[in-house]
Amino acid sequence: MHKNWPEMAAELNPLVAALRQSQPDVMRAFSQMAQSATKSGALDAKTKELIAFAVSVAVRCDACITFHAKAAQKYGASREEVAEALGMAVYMGAGPSVMYAAQALEAFDQYAAQAGDA
Repeated sequence: MHKNWPEMAAELNPLVAALRQSQPDVMRAFSQMAQSATKSGALDAKTKELIAFAVSVAVRCDACITFHAKAAQKYGASREEVAEALGMAVYMGAGPSVMYAAQALEAFDQYAAQAGDA
């Protein structure tokens, strides 16, 4: 195992909470934007999480990967759907995205194992 993604999320949660406390207006606005962006419309929540997960790889954000891996698993994404979305991230982000996509798949697998889906 390269990284423990669920542990990373658990360590980040209190830091985000502290930021939320320090910058309530900014974080409230961010939360509202997230709710609006992830709301089902022409695309369902699972598809939107797959997009967010792929973007996390393309922009090389470990923290984003762990939270969107968990959300993709929660919304019922299959490993095959995740892998295909990550393939698009590799296409868009080239070599560095290959390394992040490999780690992102590991993150998804860890959350699936926690949920008993593995």
